[in-house]
Amino acid sequence: MSLVLYNTATREKEPFIPLKEGRVAIYVCGPTVYDESHIGHARCYIVFDILIRYLKYKGFDVQYVRNFTDLDDKIIKRAQEENIPFLELAQRNIEMFHQDMDALGLLRPDVEPRATEHIELMVDDIQSLVEKGYAYQVGTDVYYEVASYPAYGNLSKRDLEDMQAGARIEVDPNKKNPLDFVLWKECKPGEPSWPSPWGPGRPGWHLECSTMSAHYLGPEFDIHGGGYDLVFPHHENEIAQAAPLNRKFARYWMHNGFVQVNHRKMSKSLKNFFTIREVLDDFHPEVLRLFVLSKHYRSPLDFFDDILREEGKGLERAYRTLKEAKDLVGPVEETVHGQEASAILNSFIKAMDDDINTARALGHIYEGVRELNRLLDDGRTGSYDKTRIRAWVSAIREMGQVLGILVRDPDQYLAEQTSKSMIGSGLSTGEIEEKIKARSEARAGKDWAEADRIRDELREKGVILEDAGGQTRWRFEI
Repeated sequence: MSLVLYNTATREKEPFIPLKEGRVAIYVCGPTVYDESHIGHARCYIVFDILIRYLKYKGFDVQYVRNFTDLDDKIIKRAQEENIPFLELAQRNIEMFHQDMDALGLLRPDVEPRATEHIELMVDDIQSLVEKGYAYQVGTDVYYEVASYPAYGNLSKRDLEDMQAGARIEVDPNKKNPLDFVLWKECKPGEPSWPSPWGPGRPGWHLECSTMSAHYLGPEFDIHGGGYDLVFPHHENEIAQAAPLNRKFARYWMHNGFVQVNHRKMSKSLKNFFTIREVLDDFHPEVLRLFVLSKHYRSPLDFFDDILREEGKGLERAYRTLKEAKDLVGPVEETVHGQEASAILNSFIKAMDDDINTARALGHIYEGVRELNRLLDDGRTGSYDKTRIRAWVSAIREMGQVLGILVRDPDQYLAEQTSKSMIGSGLSTGEIEEKIKARSEARAGKDWAEADRIRDELREKGVILEDAGGQTRWRFEI
């Protein structure tokens, strides 16, 4: 099976055939940097990070462009509230965004264009649209005339007449039609502005991605991505702007589903809004990444702390298995494919080829972890098959690299989690060892009640005791 992708434009899965053999050009709508990044951003950019990783895994040369909207009403307002230049605010939030994405293990795009650095190109595009009769000037503003583009609504599957009849857009006497959208707008006193044939002002939001994608990827490219909330009007408007300029634009449109909290869309107004940094204060970045991948990218994703805790426990078990294997056979750096491990790898590839089905692909990774556990269990009662163990470790690592999980050294991962849990428990290693010693003495004296009390006391602070072979090992419950 070759790679198939769901194309929002056709509402069907289609075989992925790149415009240029062996090369893939992708544009993903980036954030408007007026504030910290939230888990909705995390989902979107993890989804497309996986797509990039998988395309590279399959041998494609990928050119990945993701923009920054560094000019926007919200940015200007926030900068005025903080009494700082708007670009200073934007730069601060871009740096924070990079820190968040790096923490989540995302690959950096090849190009990250900023809207403010491409104003002249946008002015050129607006002039062309005016000259071709697709836009009109009212005072110092310029609007795109939606009725001039008959295919408007094709991406979102909306009928123009129905949209006009049901429009709940605030009436603007300057517009010919309520659905017409701004390409260039006059700025208020004190706001940033740029020169143009229509007077000083700044471009509308919908224009920047149309202009910058063409500039960096050409008039036609392979994939345009973003959150499902961008299908209309943003991406619909991008197409409407590009078509009159003889740009075929994107061949495949991919959109990830919403993040919900208690089955409701995440929103600041509903007070169910979580930043990436807030989540990473409590959970390892791989846990958040694993949570995002546990559902198909087009499905809604419901956010609960309890779900993240369960994902964290599963990830910890997988790392403990990899640590045990490493302690036995050493690090497995090279690719080792045994027959059984190769079969799981092929199943993983089939899942990813089916519209990047990470939920099913994760199942195959955990199947590999279970098989590795079985081999380790068999070895304790007989002899270890180190060749097969190495093959399974190699396969798990290979699949994990594609999804960006299980990529850390297991000793390092478990040590980091233990250190974080120890800080939260208020206990030191010495205190834990002293309590374990006291429990051992109580057990030796058959004081089972005291032994159970110490065990329960440690358990309440997240310390799990494991008795085996006459010894007691301890670990923190992650």
